[in-house]
Amino acid sequence: MEDKVVLLDFWPSLYGMRVRIALAEKGVQYEAKEENILLEKSPQLLEMNPVHKKIPVLIHNGKPVCESLNIVRYIDEVWNHNSPLLPSDPYQKAQAMFWADYIDKKIFILVKQVLKAKGEEQEATRKEFIECLKTVEGELGDKRYFGGERFGFIDLVLIPITTRFYSLEVCANLSIDSECPKLIGWAKRCIEKQSVAKSLPDPHKIYGYILLLKEKYWF
Repeated sequence: MEDKVVLLDFWPSLYGMRVRIALAEKGVQYEAKEENILLEKSPQLLEMNPVHKKIPVLIHNGKPVCESLNIVRYIDEVWNHNSPLLPSDPYQKAQAMFWADYIDKKIFILVKQVLKAKGEEQEATRKEFIECLKTVEGELGDKRYFGGERFGFIDLVLIPITTRFYSLEVCANLSIDSECPKLIGWAKRCIEKQSVAKSLPDPHKIYGYILLLKEKYWF
């Protein structure tokens, strides 16, 4: 029986972007269902993710898988017919999960705080955000991708943040290009991949979304 795959998603979601890239990397055909979580969560979303009530949710043959890192690991294990996203070596896999956790708990949270904050608070969060980016840039080093020569799990986990760089430049006077040039070089290499390019929204469209959040929800 052919797999039936549905993705409950919201186009600006950093977490949803990860899942879209993973599905594209594996060549998985799926039905995308757009959730407008700013207005109302659908009955299907509430049924499929009753604990967190958040997107993304991957529904595979009627069974839901929730939380983006968990979903990407699931995709990697189920559709294992081509190159793996996670390393097979247990230590390298543990390191990849460590950095994914760091990205979630530090970088993704801080980018929202920088965009929401004003004045001295914004300056403090902006400084912390740059320090965290420099930390992951140090992990990247001179490698082509975080895992070496091949695009993989950490790349997939982090690359969605680049859709916020234009908004950070405009709203917080923050230039990632000058602060983290190696990270920018890495991002350009990632965007050259079709799986990434077709999964990430235009940064200018994201900026419009950020302005909407500022006007209606953040202040």
